[in-house]
Amino acid sequence: MFRCASRLISLSLVKLTSVMLLASLLSACGFHLRGDYSIPEELDTMSLTSYDQYSTFTRMMKGQLRMSEIDVVQPAANIPNLHLLSEGVGERTLSLYQNTRAAEKELTFRASYRVTIPDLGSKTFAVSVTRSYLDNPLTALAKSVERDMIEDEMRKLASSQIIRQMGRLKANIEAGSMELEDETETLIKEEEEQYRVKTFYAEESQDSLTSEQPVN
Repeated sequence: MFRCASRLISLSLVKLTSVMLLASLLSACGFHLRGDYSIPEELDTMSLTSYDQYSTFTRMMKGQLRMSEIDVVQPAANIPNLHLLSEGVGERTLSLYQNTRAAEKELTFRASYRVTIPDLGSKTFAVSVTRSYLDNPLTALAKSVERDMIEDEMRKLASSQIIRQMGRLKANIEAGSMELEDETETLIKEEEEQYRVKTFYAEESQDSLTSEQPVN
């Protein structure tokens, strides 16, 4: 019994040592372990502004930044900025009951945002998350609650995808330009398609549709 316990302790110590060694190697390469994402050191500190500083999506985005060990501060000219431009949920019918009422619906959450890095410039992105659910008219109240939960789940996934995309900005930072697109965009699209999350680049003209509000 004591031998088994000793063996388990030894295995745990080996695993812990391996994790610490891996973390040290990644840190030496200019990255920190933050959940499932690797964020460039240049984005250690950021400001967060939004079209609506009190929205659920803004609150989730702020939580994702902090969970990724990014220090969220007030906007300043020398601080990288993440600005949430817009969000919305659309739906379409996938199938019908015999009485022509919608049986299955597809929900799509879309959000656009802009990342600005001092001395490099800014770039606007958009994320789109799609989910489907069955719409039973006999349980309307329960389905309403379920839909709210699905929408919040999509918001959470979209906010985590934004963090993931910001990790891809390392190439832009190294190149000293926010204009790099081809290779990075292809990698993002291929990877996110596996999770049924579609990412695309938004037009810069969307910037004029909303005003920036700092998130405290």
